[in-house]
Amino acid sequence: MKRCCAIVVVSAFLAMWVASYCVAAGTPEEAKKMVEDGAAFYKANGKEKAIAAFNDPKGQFRKDDLFIFMLDMNGKCYAHYSLAGKNLEGLKDSDGKYFVREQIAAAKKGSGWVDYKFTNPTNKKIQQKTSYIQRVDDDHYVGCGAFK
Repeated sequence: MKRCCAIVVVSAFLAMWVASYCVAAGTPEEAKKMVEDGAAFYKANGKEKAIAAFNDPKGQFRKDDLFIFMLDMNGKCYAHYSLAGKNLEGLKDSDGKYFVREQIAAAKKGSGWVDYKFTNPTNKKIQQKTSYIQRVDDDHYVGCGAFK
């Protein structure tokens, strides 16, 4: 009986431990919807409130592994779970692709998708990612990416 209880307790602990590391993966469609919602929030509430909302780790612009990021047309990051406050214009992915420059180009056209490799925060592995980018004013854009 004690052995059976020990097995149940260990199994329950392992299940909770595994579940704590499993985060649902967002889809490109969900990423695009989050960007559209973020852009609408930006336009309705202004830059400062939008930055605060986008950087809120428990806010409406975070879901599973999806999050809004916001940069200006020079590559300065205003919202990101770990890169806010940095200039990312010269950032390259593991293949040497200047993906922030491509994001800026997409934003200058109004919106678009950019593919690149990025470290997945849930498993710490470099993976292929696609991000939807949308310009929100003359100087800023928001984006959200989904890992493939």
